[in-house]
Amino acid sequence: MKAISIGLLGLGTVGSGVVQIIKKHQDKLMHQVGCPVVIKKVLVKDLNKERAVEIEEEQLTTNPDDILLDKEIDVVIEVMGGIDATKDYLITALRYGKHVVTANKDLMALHGTELLTVASEYGCDLFYEASVAGGIPILRSLVDGLASDRITQLMGIVNGTTNYILTKMSNEGRSYDEVLKEAQELGFAEADPTADVEGLDAARKMTILATLGFSMHIDLEDVKVSGISNVTEEDIRYGKQLGYTMKLIGHAHREGEKVEVSVAPTFLPNNHPLASVQNEYNAVYVYGEAVGETMFYGPGAGSLPTATAVVSDLVNVIKNLRLGVNGKSAVTPQYPKRLKDDSEKYSKYFLRIHVEDEVGVFAEITSIFAKNGVSFEKILQLPVKKNEVSEIVLVTHRTSISNYEQSLQELNDLSAVREIKSAYKVVR
Repeated sequence: MKAISIGLLGLGTVGSGVVQIIKKHQDKLMHQVGCPVVIKKVLVKDLNKERAVEIEEEQLTTNPDDILLDKEIDVVIEVMGGIDATKDYLITALRYGKHVVTANKDLMALHGTELLTVASEYGCDLFYEASVAGGIPILRSLVDGLASDRITQLMGIVNGTTNYILTKMSNEGRSYDEVLKEAQELGFAEADPTADVEGLDAARKMTILATLGFSMHIDLEDVKVSGISNVTEEDIRYGKQLGYTMKLIGHAHREGEKVEVSVAPTFLPNNHPLASVQNEYNAVYVYGEAVGETMFYGPGAGSLPTATAVVSDLVNVIKNLRLGVNGKSAVTPQYPKRLKDDSEKYSKYFLRIHVEDEVGVFAEITSIFAKNGVSFEKILQLPVKKNEVSEIVLVTHRTSISNYEQSLQELNDLSAVREIKSAYKVVR
């Protein structure tokens, strides 16, 4: 049987893992697909750089056309990252009849629909399991394993950097800045961690998950995003007192024909399955009308976990080649996009407020919330030693975002309120 020839775009952390798995698992791959799998060419920036894996010099190139235009290459695997140039490479590969496997969440979140359309036009496969949650087979589970169900909610920890930071802050009582620095030193966080800590990385992944889970084209700008850079050790400590654990949660919810998608630091009850997900691990909680609740857990990044997802997609491409059904797996979204407005989005909220230490202040605060239809589930009132200030910690019952934000606006206008220190969503 003719060998399947691979062109690899990128030889960084994930690319090295792909090379390693294809070499070491060749017997397993042969058994799965019935033919050898060979890496013919690898696109790199620097031919002379030291590599994490052994690879022949003649396999390396700095010219993408050596891969994209080579008629002998059957599948292009993209693990180089980037958006605009990478998109052009993949469109070229698809137009030349090459199947594509990518781990690029940024590209798929922004241009996935266009790329899938091109793939379908040219009868090619485009798989991207590794773009979300590393080694966890969540996309394949949504597309195949839960294909007969109607997904109503997706909720998860889909960024390992922020989960590592919040775990350390919670378990060790350390500050955000201190733990971030440690995470950078250990390689869990980038030198510029903005995409991770401000929630953009998680938002891109939730865009992909929501599009597949709800069969509705969700754009990145549809995701309401906030990050963890303002989370303090005091917030986490008060949350613990009230029985909560802080996580950066991606949340996608469908009610009827309308959806909402968000990423935000969120308090979870300590007995919630996601509350026990520690350090750099990821987990996605899926609610289906038929299956009920399921959770997918595992390493969300790293060379071999992510490379495992990439090579699994490669196996699917080769199986489709053997069956002659490439380009038929992409399913266009079934439903038109309909987003909830703020009056239709409901949650509980945690609020930490500094107020004047005076008689009647709490009654004023209560009056504002009551006027907007917001009631309280939990209350802590604590003295602050300096400046004659009291600290009030509130957890509301479920209320709409519009009622909650109106209450916050009126609180800010109240002369007795010194500062709203923090505000977070709370999951039931």
